[in-house]
Amino acid sequence: MNKLRIRLKSYDHRILDQSVKSIVETVKRFGVAMSGPVPLPTERSLYTVLRSPHVDKKSREQFELRVHKRLIELNDVTPDIIDALNKLEIPAGVYIEVKAM
Repeated sequence: MNKLRIRLKSYDHRILDQSVKSIVETVKRFGVAMSGPVPLPTERSLYTVLRSPHVDKKSREQFELRVHKRLIELNDVTPDIIDALNKLEIPAGVYIEVKAM
């Protein structure tokens, strides 16, 4: 296993940045070459609903859902680094996708 690509997604950018910081600190302890964290484009979904259940079509309300994403790439990964990353406590609400390259 040579390269590892970690993608993180979250609705809350503060929790996401906190998770990225803990991953970067763990990787730096092992002295592994890495690139990132790279902020990927934020997905934005806009939902429009009627305010009233019966009448007044002109009165509407809009809700927005944002998905913030970050990318970290690690080079020359060893099993020790993978074990350390598995033991990290990542807050709830952060989705992590790990891909070996």
